[in-house]
Amino acid sequence: MKTARASLLLLCAWMATVAAQAPPREGDFVIRDFRFRSGEKLAELRLHVLTLGRPQRDARGAVTNAVLILHGTGGTGRQFLARQFADVLYGAGAPLDTTRTYVILPDGIGHGQSSKPSDGLHARFPHYGYEDMVEAQYRLLTEYLGVRHLRLVMGTSMGGMHTWMWGESHPEFMDALMPLACLPVPLAGRNRVWRKMAMDAIREDPEWRGGDYAAEPQAGLRTALDLLLIAGSAPLPMQRDLASRDSADRYLATTFKTRIPGLDANDLLYQLDASRDYDPSARLETIRAPLVHVNSADDFINPPELGIAEREIGRVKRGRFVLIPASEKTHGHGTHTWAALWKDELVALLEDSQRTASR
Repeated sequence: MKTARASLLLLCAWMATVAAQAPPREGDFVIRDFRFRSGEKLAELRLHVLTLGRPQRDARGAVTNAVLILHGTGGTGRQFLARQFADVLYGAGAPLDTTRTYVILPDGIGHGQSSKPSDGLHARFPHYGYEDMVEAQYRLLTEYLGVRHLRLVMGTSMGGMHTWMWGESHPEFMDALMPLACLPVPLAGRNRVWRKMAMDAIREDPEWRGGDYAAEPQAGLRTALDLLLIAGSAPLPMQRDLASRDSADRYLATTFKTRIPGLDANDLLYQLDASRDYDPSARLETIRAPLVHVNSADDFINPPELGIAEREIGRVKRGRFVLIPASEKTHGHGTHTWAALWKDELVALLEDSQRTASR
C-alpha cells in the first residue's frame, strides 16, 4: 500500500511538471533587405526559431531568463530536442529547466527552415559567413523575440564558434558563455583541409553544373559525406559497436542510405564555406562574461594535441578550459550533444556567472 501511494505521488509530481512546461513553439522572423558582409543583399531573409518555456520579465518588462543555444554545421535548432541533450538539461530541477528557463533554438542562415540556397536561388544565394549568421541571430533576439539580455549563450561546433563571436561582438549581452567542440582561432591545418576536400568534391562533380543541377551530384555528395563521417567519428565506441568487417560495412551502407537523401549539394557547400571569415583570436581579451570552453579528447576536428585551447584560454579574463577524456562514453566531435558528460561544468558556470552578476 505504501509503495502504491509513493508511486502515485511520483506520478502526480511528474504530471505537474509536464503541465507546467509549455510545449515547444515555432516561428519565422523575416528581415527585409538583409545586407551580407560580401555586399550581396537578400530581399527577405527568413530565420526559423524554436522556443521552449516562456519568457519571464522584470519590473521594467525586460526578459530575464533567456538562453540561446546554437547548432553546428548542417544541424538545426531541433537537434537539441534529442534525448541525450533534452532529458539531461530541460527537465524539472535540471540546469535549463524549461519551467524556469526560456530556451531559444534558432536555425542558422543556410540551415533547417531558415533561408538557404535550396529554397530556389541555388548558387545565386548570397555567400553568407559566420559574421552574417551572428548578426542575424542578434536581430532575431532583439527585433522578433524582444530579448536584450541572455542568461547564457551556448553552442556546439559551429555554434560554439558563434558563441566566441557573441562574447566579443556583444560582451554585455550575456551572463555566461559555453562554447563546445571548437577552437577560438581561424580554421587552418587539417580542419581546413578536410573541409576544402569536401567542397572540392562537390564542385568537381560534373553533375554539379555550377550549382544549377537537375539532380543532386551523387559522387560529390558521397565523398563529402565520407569526410563528414570521419571528422565526426569516435574511435572507441565505433571499435566496440562495429567489431567486425561486416558490421562496419553494414553501418556505412545504412548511414549513406539514410543521410544522402537529406543532403543538398549547394546547402552543404555553403555551410562548409561559411567558416572562411571565422577568427576570434585577436579579441579574446574583450570577452567579459564567465566562459567555460569544453572539448573532448577524441575530437578529430579539434584534436587536443594542438594545445590551442590551453594556450588561448589564458587570454579570457574569466575563462576556463575543460578537456573531457576519451572513453567508450564519449562520441568524438559529437560529444558536444551528450550533455551528461559536461552537465556539471554547465551547472558550475551558471552558479559562477550568477555570483558575478550579483556583485
